[in-house]
Amino acid sequence: MKKKTRKILNTILIEIALVLFAIFMFAPIFLAFTMSIQSPEFIFAYPPKVLPRGFHLQNYAQAFKIVPFLRMMWNSFVVAFFITLGKLITGILAGYAYANFKFKGSSLTFGIIFATLYMPAEILLIIPLFQIISKLGWVNTYQAMILPFIASATNVFLFQQHFKTIPRDFEDAAKIDGATPIQYLVKIVLPLSRPVIGGAAIINFTYAWNMYLWPMIVAMRDDMKTVQVAINMIMNAESSNNWGVIMAATMIALFPTLLLFFLLQDLFVKSLVGTGLKG
Repeated sequence: MKKKTRKILNTILIEIALVLFAIFMFAPIFLAFTMSIQSPEFIFAYPPKVLPRGFHLQNYAQAFKIVPFLRMMWNSFVVAFFITLGKLITGILAGYAYANFKFKGSSLTFGIIFATLYMPAEILLIIPLFQIISKLGWVNTYQAMILPFIASATNVFLFQQHFKTIPRDFEDAAKIDGATPIQYLVKIVLPLSRPVIGGAAIINFTYAWNMYLWPMIVAMRDDMKTVQVAINMIMNAESSNNWGVIMAATMIALFPTLLLFFLLQDLFVKSLVGTGLKG
């Protein structure tokens, strides 16, 4: 009986801790949303007010007036979508090759790829990357913001480790049935890897959507800037002291990533707890 009581007590304490952690994590989002729908008088009121009073939606309208927000959100979507697609394709193919094939130099090349995880790429590569982009005439283009990021060592390592957990019996059975390596990958491996692919898609899309430094450097025209740069433009505009407008812009930029997470949250959670069949 004591063990059962202790187990129930531990469960309750864990649930309370998780609830407190969730409140701590979502408090900044709630605060930003509250500020985005309130007038400046409410935001700068003393003592500070947490719960909103009414809806001051003019902040959102003002954010769209200061910068071409729809165009910038479209730019961010295009860049994030193709970067995510490219990273998934290259990560899956490379991870599958390293997990299922033995070829000369595989260990060495995989070690070199893994070592790049420890390199501050944005610091080391940003100048030579910009020089290459300039010589190609790609400044203010989508390809300048997409192509340098369509491959990722993180994705290669993630998919290689996951594909290793799939029993080799599946591959042997596929070979007996006459399946080629590509057919085995498409018809067996990828369906078993849906949670990992979903989790990687969320992470890669969020990373690409939130990129700031590189898009700011290679996209100099307003019609090619991304949504993260738009927020900085709003902060530097005449309404820089109007935190309602700034938070409205922040919520607009945050919405697509939150929507993607809620749509794929089941796959994301499964990818965290571990997937694949272990032999």
